[in-house]
Amino acid sequence: MESIFILGFNLSAWITIATVLLMFTVLLFTKLRADFVFLGAIAVLFVTGVLDAQEAFSGFSSTSVIIIGVLFVVLAGLTHTGVLQWIVKHLLGQPETYTKAVLRLTLPVAALSSFLSNTTVVALFVNIVKIWSKKLNISPSKLLIPLSYASGMGGVCTLIGTPPNLIISGLYADSTGESMNVLATTVPGLFCLFVGVLSIIAMRKLLPDRKAPESAFESTGDYTIELLVTSDNPHIGQTIEEAGLTSVRGGSLIEIKHYDDLKILSPVPADEMLMGGDRLIFAGQIDDLLELKKSHHFVNADHNIFTFDEIAKDRKLRTAYITFGSSLINETIGNSSFESDNNMTLVAVARSGERINQSPREVVLQAGDTLLLECAPKDNAHSDRIDSQVHFFDSPQVPNISGKTLISSAIMIAMVALSALNVIPLLQCAFLAAMAMLIFRCCSVDQAMKAINWDILMVFAGSVVLGVAIQKTGIAERLALGILDVCGTNPIVVMAAICLVGTFITEFISNTAAGAMFFPIMYQAAEQLGYEPTPFLIALMISVSSSFATPIGSPTHMLVYGPGGYRFSDFMRTGLLMNFIILAANILIVNIVYPLTPLQ
Repeated sequence: MESIFILGFNLSAWITIATVLLMFTVLLFTKLRADFVFLGAIAVLFVTGVLDAQEAFSGFSSTSVIIIGVLFVVLAGLTHTGVLQWIVKHLLGQPETYTKAVLRLTLPVAALSSFLSNTTVVALFVNIVKIWSKKLNISPSKLLIPLSYASGMGGVCTLIGTPPNLIISGLYADSTGESMNVLATTVPGLFCLFVGVLSIIAMRKLLPDRKAPESAFESTGDYTIELLVTSDNPHIGQTIEEAGLTSVRGGSLIEIKHYDDLKILSPVPADEMLMGGDRLIFAGQIDDLLELKKSHHFVNADHNIFTFDEIAKDRKLRTAYITFGSSLINETIGNSSFESDNNMTLVAVARSGERINQSPREVVLQAGDTLLLECAPKDNAHSDRIDSQVHFFDSPQVPNISGKTLISSAIMIAMVALSALNVIPLLQCAFLAAMAMLIFRCCSVDQAMKAINWDILMVFAGSVVLGVAIQKTGIAERLALGILDVCGTNPIVVMAAICLVGTFITEFISNTAAGAMFFPIMYQAAEQLGYEPTPFLIALMISVSSSFATPIGSPTHMLVYGPGGYRFSDFMRTGLLMNFIILAANILIVNIVYPLTPLQ
């Protein structure tokens, strides 16, 4: 198999190329889980003989992947002791101008993202920013994109701030036997962050001024109507189905309250009996629903029992948005089992901050659509199954701030300091920090295990294996030589060209996968040019985490997409400029901090 060459690549290389292209296509155009796709790619490379058993499963023993797994436990300790909440409470304040608001927001977010999962940081800040923006009289869409951008730029400031940094530094250690300092990217990262924040402020007019999605749901009277069954109504004694109320024009029956019963029924069973004095709550298009007064002899209720804050002791109105990759996309709630599976009832749907004037259960849903759901309180209405379909706006339970807050903070600081000063390697530091979090009860064993995201670890491990395959089959060397043929032998031009392609690719695929894919290409290019690879790899770390132009380029973009009421094009307006600005800043500062050094 190795002796067959086509266009300079052997059969193993072509299998690898086909696998990578197929994998990225599947990730872009299907709803298959990313960890399943990466595992499938590993299986193909192993079964076809491209990689042997040790190489195929090398990702699962990779130092960088293990570090990421252990850091999940450290993060659990910080989260459950209220460290993030304390920082938010004391740092945002009440700025007087938009510029000060951006600075107050982006700097602490970037600092937190340098050491913690930027996805967790953004998830915490989203709802706080929405409340904060109302106090400042600023549209949340003017602050949520800067929030997401800052988390990404802050993540590159340390090796542990973002997974690509760990993956690339781990592959570097495997190739050279030398480890990078945990603060190797700090100065270049801070410079790019400074340039990025100034750019955000300068481009404020390009940021969209969208209505908050839930603003379409501020008054329940705009989309719900409560009707009363009089004592002489001809439908008394009939079931909901017999009375023709299971499917009504322009909406749906979402709740019923019997005259002699304090309990509110929702969802309403089709075999529920109508009685005199019943109050029926419908949701949908009011004009159409009012026709029920004529067709079914209902009358307006004398007062409204249906409010936004409280429907019943065990039911509540909550807003959520459709996540990217949700199985509800291009479907209607009416044709799915979502309501019955999750004990929820859809009340209304909004898109881009405007309520859709259509029966909510008949709306074909899109990513980013906002749903108003009548359901159980949030503590009882949360599961991984729901999270894969919708993301709720309201934040999780906020932990109390106590003495353990200081303990977990001290553990985190000690971990970073010991690693940065090369007293203890990062892997050992991470294990010690995780053990300390458990010993001092900053989090329980159960909380620690739940905090480890095995799906993400599978993706990271798969990314490492792809990098091994790309390097082993000679693809990296061929691509590096091809880039040198096009760009010449100027190392800065070559560095910029590879970083530009990396920045573009990471808009569509996982930045971890992009880092693993481009590491061997950048490493080979540096060696072919005869220079130490460190500056090239530092530049690569920053570039593969610089995805600003599409909402699918980063998990944090997807977190703010729905709450900000954004459209897909909103990210491109500012993001394309940001990509080129950060690329230029990246190449400039890396070559100042890490001057190019010829190989000995």
